[in-house]
This record gives sequence, structure tokens and C-alpha cells, in this order.
Amino acid sequence: MDFKGLVLFDIDGVIRDVENSYRLALKKTVARYCDWEPSNQEIDSLKAEGCWNNDWDASLELIKRHNKLNGLLTKSPSRESLIHQFNSFYFGSNPSDNPKEWNGFITNEPLLVNKKFFQELTDQKVRWGFVSGAEPTSAKFVLEKRLGLNSPPLIAMGDAPDKPDPTGLISLSKQLISETLENNFQPISYLGDTVADVITIQKARDKYPKQRFISLAVAPPHLHKKEKLKERKAYENRLKDAGADKILQTTKEILEYILDW
Repeated sequence: MDFKGLVLFDIDGVIRDVENSYRLALKKTVARYCDWEPSNQEIDSLKAEGCWNNDWDASLELIKRHNKLNGLLTKSPSRESLIHQFNSFYFGSNPSDNPKEWNGFITNEPLLVNKKFFQELTDQKVRWGFVSGAEPTSAKFVLEKRLGLNSPPLIAMGDAPDKPDPTGLISLSKQLISETLENNFQPISYLGDTVADVITIQKARDKYPKQRFISLAVAPPHLHKKEKLKERKAYENRLKDAGADKILQTTKEILEYILDW
């Protein structure tokens, strides 16, 4: 089959709603070490800096900034200790590789798309894959177990440097297209929900200026509540300012967007 383009997806905030899982684990982890729980707005502001895609590092940075701002002499936890605490919230009391044993916040993740969505992409002659900062066990759980995708193309935590480094995106793109990036005329799009995701595309363009890269962005689910309209617009403006080519209202809207290809 002749394909007309490639779409790569972030997972958190794009494929699944992580407000009450990853984001809640971040809040509770920070609160565990400094008796203060950051708000969604404070987390969004940090991530708008474009370099805090990893929630472990974001948690540690929020702790450090809180202590400094309040003149606290409390020593920040080690990264190893923080990761253990974070995972105990996210995966539960037994953070093993066996999903049947998970009883943490990961059980609270509504899906934003279904398996049919990816079949529709294929029917429209669009290849697809995933580039995510989520841990491999978590990413594969949502893609394979919950969505029922068969060995989906995936770059997860540890497979490549953290975004906005474009290495993972470029690597998966090369795997999924038949031409080299220097000679490929098919568009490569990446749909994410953070400034780091947008910058990832900018950096990919720097490496392959002849390749057509498209940055698609969507505000995370917690900003789509009616009472959060002002905050969502401000968030979308930050995505645009970072270089997003198109702001989508939902992940599924990409099916309409690619018709223009």
C-alpha cells in the first residue's frame, strides 16, 4: 500500500487522560517531601518551560523550587528515592511488571481514543506510531492491553533521550517510512500536549531541513472542562508560541486534518 504520511503520537494527555494518574502521582510525590501540593496550573507553568517532560525530574524540580522560594533548608530527596515514591503512587503497593498486581493511580486512566481510530488512520493510508516519555511497562499496557494494538511501533522512556531531544522521533520515523528523511516527501507529524513535544519537532527540522515535519498539539484533558476555558486558551497560546503548526481540540480531530494531505 502507498502511504501518504506518518503520524506519531505522544501517549500521556493524547492517548490517555493522566490527570488522576501520572499527574496525581506527581502532586502526591511532591507533597510527600515538602508538605505542599502543586496545582495543575503550577505544573503546567513548569512544563511550559519546555525541558521538564520527565515527571520524575519535574517532581524533583518543584520540590527544589518550593524549598528555595520559602527559604527552607530541607534537603531534597535523591532521584532514586523520589522515583521509588512516585512509582508507589502510580503503580501501587507492588510496582512490578505484572499489570494484574497494579493497584495505584494507573487504574484511573480514561482512554481518549479506541482501536478503531488507528484502523481509520491505516484506511486513510497513514502510518502511525508512538514517541512517549512514559515507562515502557506503562506505555505497552495502555497500547497493547487496553487498546488492543498488536506490537505498536513505540519509543518509550529509556529507548532514546528525553524530549525535546528529537532522537527518538527521528529513529522511529526512519523505521516507518520507506525513504530516507533527506529524500522523503511524505509529511511526518507529531501530536503532543506539551511545549517539549512542539520543540521536539523544531529540533527534528534543524537536523533534516528538507523533510516536512508538522507539529500538532492538543491541550491536556484537564483543561477541557468548561470552567477552564481561559486557562486552556492561554495554554494553547503557549503551544503556538513554541511553534505548533496546528492546535487540535481532540486527538480524534487528526482524522479530519490529514484529509488535507
